[in-house]
Amino acid sequence: MNIRFFNAKILTTNEDKSFTIVEGELWVQGNTICYIGDGSSKEKAPGEGGQKMLPWDREIDAEGNLLMPGFKNAHTHSGMTFLRSLADDLPLQEWLFDKVFPKEGQLLEEDLYWLTALANLEYLTSGITTQFDMYFFQYEVARACADMGFRVVQTSGLNNFGGTVEELEEKYLKLNDYHELSSYILGFHAEYTTSRELMEGVAGLVQKYKAPLFMHNSETKLETEECRQRYGMSPTQLFASMGMYDFGGGGFHCVWFDEKDMEIYQKQGLSAVTNPGSNSKLASGIAPVNEFVKRGINVAIGTDGPASNNCLDMFKEMFLVSSLAKLRDMDAAVMDANEVLYMATAGGAKAMGLFDCDRLAVGKKADLIMIDLMQPNMQPVINITKNLVYSGSKQNVKLTMINGRILYENQEFQVGMDIAEIYRRANEIVARMK
Repeated sequence: MNIRFFNAKILTTNEDKSFTIVEGELWVQGNTICYIGDGSSKEKAPGEGGQKMLPWDREIDAEGNLLMPGFKNAHTHSGMTFLRSLADDLPLQEWLFDKVFPKEGQLLEEDLYWLTALANLEYLTSGITTQFDMYFFQYEVARACADMGFRVVQTSGLNNFGGTVEELEEKYLKLNDYHELSSYILGFHAEYTTSRELMEGVAGLVQKYKAPLFMHNSETKLETEECRQRYGMSPTQLFASMGMYDFGGGGFHCVWFDEKDMEIYQKQGLSAVTNPGSNSKLASGIAPVNEFVKRGINVAIGTDGPASNNCLDMFKEMFLVSSLAKLRDMDAAVMDANEVLYMATAGGAKAMGLFDCDRLAVGKKADLIMIDLMQPNMQPVINITKNLVYSGSKQNVKLTMINGRILYENQEFQVGMDIAEIYRRANEIVARMK
């Protein structure tokens, strides 16, 4: 479809991580942004065979509202929607080993189709246009996302309880060629759940394909201390010593980092994905995000899964990234809102290797959202980007577009699926389990 947005404020991202607001129009041709400007050059819109006027399928009056890049949820376990509010108020390892793992053992392959679909609906309401998912039955995850038109990057949760290096390689090859909205990055669950032998196998794939790698890294103090007892070094230092970071990637959480860990991330150009909601709820700690930023380390933001968060809300995460960094450093001046907004959009896209939909610009994929500025929490309009981080809410998401297709508009879903059936299936899955 060719869609013209007019009478809009348009948030564009600058190379220095700052933002500029353009007043005017944004045009989408198919799945690509083809024009951003004041609308005076309508007759010069790019088209096949040269410059010509586009035939509009829809013209949308933004009514002065904001168009901005969609949020990139850079770490989640979407299928954990079935565990939402089931095992709360426990420390991480007790929560994981005593509550989560036993329930996950009862999952059927088809379950992940419906549980992922449920998560995607919530992502859309929060303006999230891409998820970086680590969970089970990944072909079903990819199928659900393809059917709904949702962009997904997956990585492996390979560990001692399931999966092989051979299966990881197969998924890496197949899921990177499955659908235009689907991609796959090498990964494993974490050092504390994965044997040395398995990790060496994963490191071999990194070298074979010269590919980036992600895993849970230094999420808790206990995890980090036990790794030092086993290997005489931190998880980050262990992974680097095995060649796992030779071609980029990064880690999820990155809470208990020391000086040497940060030097490795800085030198290797790695991404640290922070998950403040989950880390707060599980009392894992506060990641040194301000130090990452000062060192030029790319930071992205993830919600983590709906079992440990429990909501999939990027507005909440942005507020927590900024406020917890200020609290950790006891300095209200650190972690400017614009820096956080960059993490939630372009920073996440960089971590996932999605350089074609990281910002609003001509030639980029049309992954965008419209923010309703005519809500009391966004008024007065003094500083829009600060409002987004400090007072923004899911209620402000008026429209979510992925790959040029509007999937959510005015609180209605347009995903080609029966929403009531998604809810029914999720509840049936929970009712089936003992």
